Amino acid sequence: MERTIQLIGQESFDRLQQARVILFGVGGVGGWCAEALVRTGLKHLTIVDYDTVAVSNLNRQVVATAANIGQSKVVAMRERLLAIVPDADIVAIEQRYSDETAPLYDFNQYDLVIDAIDDLEAKARLIYEVTQSQAELLCSMGAGRKLDPQQIHVAEFWKVEGCPLARALRTKIRKTQLFPARKFRCVYSPEISGTQGTLAPVVGTFGMQLAALAIEALTKP
Repeated sequence: MERTIQLIGQESFDRLQQARVILFGVGGVGGWCAEALVRTGLKHLTIVDYDTVAVSNLNRQVVATAANIGQSKVVAMRERLLAIVPDADIVAIEQRYSDETAPLYDFNQYDLVIDAIDDLEAKARLIYEVTQSQAELLCSMGAGRKLDPQQIHVAEFWKVEGCPLARALRTKIRKTQLFPARKFRCVYSPEISGTQGTLAPVVGTFGMQLAALAIEALTKP
């Protein structure tokens, strides 16, 4: 981690090492985010995902390889992260976040929560619960159907423009009246390509931008 310390300084690096982060979703966006965080110096990371690695993941997910098709994504991701930083504290939870499982999580145990899931119901509940806690929240909006990583932006949730997922999420929140207790930042892109599919450069950039925002938040005095 010498190169990281040279850039951000020992005090910031120490804050990063001591921070506790939980990340929901280790697919296209979340996987790249998790790897960037651990490579930079985050030592305590909990990853949550219910899914398994599939052949269709190979084009964009850092966790997916031909050798681990069918394996739990969080188990595969944990193995990958520990291969990079063997003494990292990586907790893998193979579970879907939902109304039923939400009570199992105490977000006050974490400094930062990262949302990289695309299920609308789960996303709305997660946002509501996290913003009731002391943890900071960062969210990824929709990364599918995008071609141009240069169109990726960061904005406060209510100011995100041109993203269908953000629009649907705001509609959902207004309908349920489960409004976030405070503001939080999102990574998003207003681009609509008109075709289905997802590209590694786009989801990778989403993940790296989330990681950069997390590092910024966790290392500030």
